[in-house]
Amino acid sequence: MKIVIIDDVQMNVTLLKHLVLKLPDSQAICFTNPVLALQWCLDNDPDLVVVDFMMPELSGTELTQRFRARYPDTPVLMVTANHEMELRHQALEIGVTDFLNKPINNTEFLARAKNMLALNKSHKHLAAEVRQATAKLVEQERETIFCLAKAAEYRDPETGAHILRMAHYSKHIASVLGLPQDQQDLLLQAAPMHDIGKVGTPDMILLKPGKLTPEEFAVMKLHAVIGYEVLNANSSHLLKVAAEIAHTHHEKFDGSGYPRGLKGQDIPLFGRIVAVADVFDALTSERPYKKAWSVEDAANLIKKEAGSHFDPACVNAFFTDFDHVLAIKQQFMDDPNEQRNDPV
Repeated sequence: MKIVIIDDVQMNVTLLKHLVLKLPDSQAICFTNPVLALQWCLDNDPDLVVVDFMMPELSGTELTQRFRARYPDTPVLMVTANHEMELRHQALEIGVTDFLNKPINNTEFLARAKNMLALNKSHKHLAAEVRQATAKLVEQERETIFCLAKAAEYRDPETGAHILRMAHYSKHIASVLGLPQDQQDLLLQAAPMHDIGKVGTPDMILLKPGKLTPEEFAVMKLHAVIGYEVLNANSSHLLKVAAEIAHTHHEKFDGSGYPRGLKGQDIPLFGRIVAVADVFDALTSERPYKKAWSVEDAANLIKKEAGSHFDPACVNAFFTDFDHVLAIKQQFMDDPNEQRNDPV
């Protein structure tokens, strides 16, 4: 257990260090300079901070306040000769855990230090359990996403590799656009659900090898709304993001898309990103009802429709470091045995 002692008087530091060494499994890290002490504390996550109130350059309350901004739960024991209640109230408000009056009573110091160390140990153990439980919930959420995506895949003539490629294409676009890493990861996890609504599309339309009639296409377009309703019906942030993508990835930048005819920046960014990734992969992938386009032809079409079908910024991002896009395409190649005409 790391116990930091901060006092501008060396004699006080020596006394406190001697007491700390009586505590089991503990080491004393000592400072007479509060500025250096604060920096060490911010960098090393101590288990207990014992700090004097009156010090030059940085008072004990100022040090505690700055320390609390990084470590809100680590116990801080303040040593002071000041008995004024107003001072104590102010110190408690900024995060001091407890006080000891000078001259220090050895027995009292050891008892309070042991209690604070035990409290901190229990808090860290609880925090670790919370992190484990949260990670388990996140993993279960990802498993739900995977199962739903597989359900859509079994009804769709597209392959499982398609959802992997378009999800990684989407993350690539988000990265080039400068989105934070957590947003890139969120998009990678949510994008595979973009066509989950096709579970509600009749086979005679979903698997039709030829061109759809206007009436059939109207039914096909409903998959964007169905996907939104399926995914949005819970409190999961990940599934709600997936619902937004399902609802908006067929919108077009000029307002001619579906289901709501959104235009330009009114289309959520994730929807605009996935639109580029999804169409490129659909064009360059072979399906039972069509041959794959060449990468060059598909790239030309995407560039041609920047500003009409696609957000120009997303198109530019997609073709930035295009070798990375080609590497993704190569990494997640279709398995010929996966392609199917008939529902399972």
